[in-house]
Amino acid sequence: MERSLSMELVRVTEAAAVSAARWMGRGLKNEADDAATTAMRTVFDTIPMQGIVVIGEGEMDEAPMLYIGEELGTGTGPLVDVAVDPLEGTNIVAAGGWNALAVIAIADKGNLLHAPDMYMDKIAVGPAAVGKVDIDASVTDNLHAVAKAKNKDIGDVVATVLNRERHAGIIEEIRAAGARIKLINDGDVAAAINTAFDDTGVDILFGLGGAPEGVIAAVGLKCLGGEIQGRLVPSDDAERERCEKMGIDVSKVLYMDDLVKGDDAIFAATGVTDGELLRGVQFKGGYSETHSLVMRSKSGTVRFVEGRHSMKKKPLLVMQD
Repeated sequence: MERSLSMELVRVTEAAAVSAARWMGRGLKNEADDAATTAMRTVFDTIPMQGIVVIGEGEMDEAPMLYIGEELGTGTGPLVDVAVDPLEGTNIVAAGGWNALAVIAIADKGNLLHAPDMYMDKIAVGPAAVGKVDIDASVTDNLHAVAKAKNKDIGDVVATVLNRERHAGIIEEIRAAGARIKLINDGDVAAAINTAFDDTGVDILFGLGGAPEGVIAAVGLKCLGGEIQGRLVPSDDAERERCEKMGIDVSKVLYMDDLVKGDDAIFAATGVTDGELLRGVQFKGGYSETHSLVMRSKSGTVRFVEGRHSMKKKPLLVMQD
């Protein structure tokens, strides 16, 4: 892949974030998702690449989506797989909550997991705990492994979990082990990435979330030297059959090299609403301000990008003819 794609992808996530942020707190999650998706497509059409969406967002909640198999880019340049979530946290934006992102991950063609939009069981950690956790081990054992790896008392470890009834057992076990919990209502890409940044105060992520988010988070953690393990969890026979047709064994644990192969991948995200890692979009008269993160695994480069955008000169964050 070409190095310049890193900043081109930031342009895409910035446009999606700005468009989605206009819907913050208005209770209209699909409208926010549609705005982000439309903005992403518009800017993607200006980027010199030949991209194919291999894992996308939308099917699970019948929202607008960049669908699997959709072609993105100008049709010239490198051939890349795209994993995309125009708005990770539709409910967050609708409620004006915390940690909504516009997010993209790309890798060379054939290097990202091809999977349906379905659930994935996950465990994620930052660099200090790589090789120390196991999705098939107990929650308690994994917490103690992270505490040892990070030279912490178990009471100082913070686990993040989606606040869902299906996670009641995980939450109970974390509390029984003596660790602390940060419950989130949505947004497990941000939660997974946060495990790799000490400033966020998050040490490990547990639980069931979206498979698209799992692949995207895997790219981000690959760039940061972290780790995620996952297992696809079909909700019904139709999803199970779909996986079989795609050659995916749903009983298999998916490791980093299963989710994202090779040594070159790029992750880009822009905050839509404020979070531990990124600030949300701010509108200030005739311009908007954005805060983004872009990373490349091949170089290990991690950049935080602050943008100021003239909404009069570039209303869609694309120069008009």
